[in-house]
Amino acid sequence: MPVHPIRSHWVKVPNGALQIDAYLAQPVAEGRFPGVVVIQEIFGVNAHIREVTEKIAQHGYVAIAPAIYQRLAPGFEAGYSPEDIALGRQYKEQTKAEELLSDIGAAIAYLKSLPAVKTGGVGCIGFCFGGHVAYLAATLPEVAATASFYGAGIATFCPGGGPPTITRTPQIQGTLYAFYGMKDELIPLEQVDQIEAALQEHNSPHQIFRYANAGHGFCCDQRADYVPDVAADAWNHVWELFRSCL
Repeated sequence: MPVHPIRSHWVKVPNGALQIDAYLAQPVAEGRFPGVVVIQEIFGVNAHIREVTEKIAQHGYVAIAPAIYQRLAPGFEAGYSPEDIALGRQYKEQTKAEELLSDIGAAIAYLKSLPAVKTGGVGCIGFCFGGHVAYLAATLPEVAATASFYGAGIATFCPGGGPPTITRTPQIQGTLYAFYGMKDELIPLEQVDQIEAALQEHNSPHQIFRYANAGHGFCCDQRADYVPDVAADAWNHVWELFRSCL
């Protein structure tokens, strides 16, 4: 797959009175490209998420990573220390599904307003808590392809309360790929099976990828859980998903 020269910068995404910080990356070449929303881990739109956004742009997409903690902690960005994890989880626990969906919808609208973005459906990819939020975002009608990486709690809770996110599976209209490490202590194996069963029950186009030798965070090269060969395989499936659906 050709690697595109890109440009990237921070932008402001309007959502009513809220201005959402977002990192935008796109090919410098002329033409129109599919849009992709990148959803952060609990650590904010940090260096790793910016690198992911740039990587997606290098593969021929216009990618945007909105700060999903904008309402709680503007400018928040953290590393991976125990203190960072504790703080990131505090913010996660204050998020609400409908606000998250509203903010991601605003990021999609921003993408679609750009001359370089093709018409039609957009992609979505999220990691860690962002993997959970990506599953939520898959219910938005504009989302044609979703890659959800090790999103914990999909079968057991929903941000802000109410029935767990898995109960929204009937609203998913596009194709969803989900990626899990079988050594992930945050996601019991039976919950992965529950997600797969829900997608099957509602005839949602999907694939579930289970990696025997991976734990949580296996795609992040800045975390101890990084597994290079598993991450490479997962990314190959992401490109396959985006090529076929966007």
